[in-house]
Amino acid sequence: MQNPIGVFDSGYGGLTVLKEIVNKLPQYDYIYLGDNARSPYGNRSFETVYHYTLQCVEWFFKQGCSLVILACNTASAKALRTIQQNDLPKIAPGKRVLGVIRPTTEIIGNFSETGSVGILATNGTVASLSYPVEIAKFFPQLKVYQEACPMWVPLVENNEYESHGADYFIKKNLHSLFEKGEKIDVVLLACTHYPLLKEKIGEHLPVTVKLLSQGEIVAESLVDYLLRHSEIEEQCSKNGNRVFYTTDATEDFDNHATIFFGEAIQSTHLDLDSQ
Repeated sequence: MQNPIGVFDSGYGGLTVLKEIVNKLPQYDYIYLGDNARSPYGNRSFETVYHYTLQCVEWFFKQGCSLVILACNTASAKALRTIQQNDLPKIAPGKRVLGVIRPTTEIIGNFSETGSVGILATNGTVASLSYPVEIAKFFPQLKVYQEACPMWVPLVENNEYESHGADYFIKKNLHSLFEKGEKIDVVLLACTHYPLLKEKIGEHLPVTVKLLSQGEIVAESLVDYLLRHSEIEEQCSKNGNRVFYTTDATEDFDNHATIFFGEAIQSTHLDLDSQ
């Protein structure tokens, strides 16, 4: 019986999270779904993101997944809590859905000496206020400054993340962020696409500023979660299999996904409307 861990994103970005999870937990089976046909989620309404995300979560459950990771900041910000509180008790009380925001907000304050942190994210994640709200639960004294970076995802998805155009927008957004909080000493990449820009971002950050991306943090958190929740861990199959699905063209997905995941993959097309 296959009971893979499901990993979901609106597109390719979640593959940067899956890559780190596989590095930490290679023995498990994984199934990845990128909803590329309806991406990006960043500018969509809360209701639309919730509807899309729940539809995909239900599909994962049909594939035998007892645990689904929303490796998407927008889905985590706009849909996770409603799914956890309202939907899971009704449709799958024995299954779990986790996001990428909570693991990051639990520890971000540990990296700051000045008490000021910066969040770089999509419009949707910034507008949701999920990071300031969640960080306040663990580090109430921490000052949180956000900057929406709407051009960064298109730069990454169009293979322009090493271009001079990328330099322009990175400098512009970082300048805006540090104008809001000049004492910022930790910057979080709160979008799973942004690790591909990490080198460029690092070139334009002061050397005293720590740059965090979510993949390793989420992977470490998942290791801890599975240790603490044996009732879920025991349901997860362990054959080292990885399967990839996209709701859009597989050839295009595979070409992009290789960049995000770090190795060649072969995906299968999924028509959610026919499920």
